[in-house]
Amino acid sequence: MPSRSLVVVSGGLSQPSSTRLLADRLTEAAVADLAARGIDTVVEVVELRPLAHDVVDMTLTGYARPELAAAQSALAGADGVVAVSPVYAASYAGLFKSFVDVLDPQALRATPVLLGATGGTVRHSLALEHALRPLFAYLQADVVPTTVFAATDDWADAGTEQVSPLPARIRRAAGELAARVAAREPVARGGIYDGVPSFEEMLGGA
Repeated sequence: MPSRSLVVVSGGLSQPSSTRLLADRLTEAAVADLAARGIDTVVEVVELRPLAHDVVDMTLTGYARPELAAAQSALAGADGVVAVSPVYAASYAGLFKSFVDVLDPQALRATPVLLGATGGTVRHSLALEHALRPLFAYLQADVVPTTVFAATDDWADAGTEQVSPLPARIRRAAGELAARVAAREPVARGGIYDGVPSFEEMLGGA
């Protein structure tokens, strides 16, 4: 069975996180759709909360610590990406944006990306179109048409499609991602930092 890699970026700041919950639901649906197409999927999850200090350090120094470098390499080698951020003050979370800022500008070029967001009320839902989509368009990612926003109330009835459209929207967006991932040739594996010594290694002889 052919395989593809799917990298999931969850920008949730709390534990447990509704952002991670939405990311997991989107991923499960995409994996199921790809399996129906005869494609196996290797999933890697990048939680931004544990990387917060590393992201700040790279912003200030230009060097990525090993955990952050691994996340960057995973994205650069992904066949598809699920990216989900909480919404604060009508836009993506600061940590989510800071993580994007330290990515190689070419890392997501032409990569299929499914965007999701979470927030307290549906008033935040337009952040997907006026904030997140333009951000990934700048990175030249191949963003699928359907985005998924989940407000707090959506989770209460998420299992009943007659009450909440969230499950159907998740399936539609995941199907769009799976179709684009399946249509592309697999990305050649290999990290962006392969062969480059770490900051600690360079300082080892000092």
